[in-house]
Amino acid sequence: MSLVNQLNLTARVVIGKSAPPQYCLLTVDGEWKDMPRASRKALIEKLQVARENRLTIAYVTSTRPGHEIKMADDAFRVIYDHLEAGREIAKNGVDLFIYSNGGSGTVPWRIVSLIRQYSKDLAVLVPSHAFSAATLVALGADKILMHKMGCLGPIDPSVTNIFNPAHPLSPGQLAPISVEDVTAFFKLVKEDVGITHEDELVLALTALTDKIHPLAIGNVQRHHNQSRLMARRLLKLHMKKTEEHDIEQLIDNLKSNLFYHGHPINRKEAKDDLNLKAEEPTTAVESLMWELYLEYEKDLKLKEPFNVLREMELKSLPAIGNAAMTTQQIVQQMQQLAASGINLGGVSEEQIVKLAVAMLPFVSGGVTASRKIELDPILGAYVESAARADVFKTTLRVERTTANLAGSVQEAMKQEVLWQGWEEEK
Repeated sequence: MSLVNQLNLTARVVIGKSAPPQYCLLTVDGEWKDMPRASRKALIEKLQVARENRLTIAYVTSTRPGHEIKMADDAFRVIYDHLEAGREIAKNGVDLFIYSNGGSGTVPWRIVSLIRQYSKDLAVLVPSHAFSAATLVALGADKILMHKMGCLGPIDPSVTNIFNPAHPLSPGQLAPISVEDVTAFFKLVKEDVGITHEDELVLALTALTDKIHPLAIGNVQRHHNQSRLMARRLLKLHMKKTEEHDIEQLIDNLKSNLFYHGHPINRKEAKDDLNLKAEEPTTAVESLMWELYLEYEKDLKLKEPFNVLREMELKSLPAIGNAAMTTQQIVQQMQQLAASGINLGGVSEEQIVKLAVAMLPFVSGGVTASRKIELDPILGAYVESAARADVFKTTLRVERTTANLAGSVQEAMKQEVLWQGWEEEK
């Protein structure tokens, strides 16, 4: 029996508490505390057994609204540590459990090339989204095991550099451009509108460059070429030279023929329509894949939008007992006190005045709470195996400020990244 389960059992027998979740500890104040690492590690170990003792490494990036983390080159170094720790098991094969909306176009080649130095047999496990760069990683695998909820996506890049136009909905940010949007524009001009004369096509190009800087369009084309090159190299890792035509057709389908960057490719479409090496996992493996995904969904708060104003309010609220009060609750309590009269049993006028003064900073219309607060570290990504867990964290300082928008002064929120990087989770 594991140490965690022994502690749980002892606590239930001695204290008579109700049974806690499988992986938790009893704190000194008698409350059960979750141990997410223990829970995820147990699922990874079960997954390895169900997959005939292959090394399982999870690479999960946040898709949380307001705090999306992209696949990036810094994860490459972290993945190396996990491969080194599991190098003996990796000889049986490596399973890369991946969840992401994508990221850097160079990451897939680096990750797949590194893994193949430890094992000739690579499978990618897709429990849910594996889009863009994550789809490219899947292209480099010998097998793609897809859950019922699993989906891949097109590999056309959406890129941003200093020459991109301003984002119309996000002041201060630049709008990403997809190469397929540019291609679709000229397809519309030539095929749907029927403009084919060279002079008229030049006018169409001029109209486009009036809205988008030419160097921004050039940057998009460069990433387009890189994406095709990455896909071709990854597919050639496990496809034969005689399948060259199939490789080019597959790349065209994943880049241009799906028409929409967010198009989800389910496992039936991946296998039957695109001829990818997609498979249905066994019932046991599929169940474990989903359980592990749900752990990451919970720990990364993927279903909970990140809102800076709300986080700031929660951080600055006073606590009564173990529960934080909202502004609305404080106002309601003050209204109840006023309605009841000042002479409450056992409560002096001085005590009520002190309570009101303490509440003032948190009441709407009064003096605001602290205008500058450092938020608790926000979890953004995991690289995890049975040997260890590494988590990508961001520490933010947020500040209430004012901004001149459309000629009027409005309250705004300023964010400052104090620290961002990978830490080993103990």
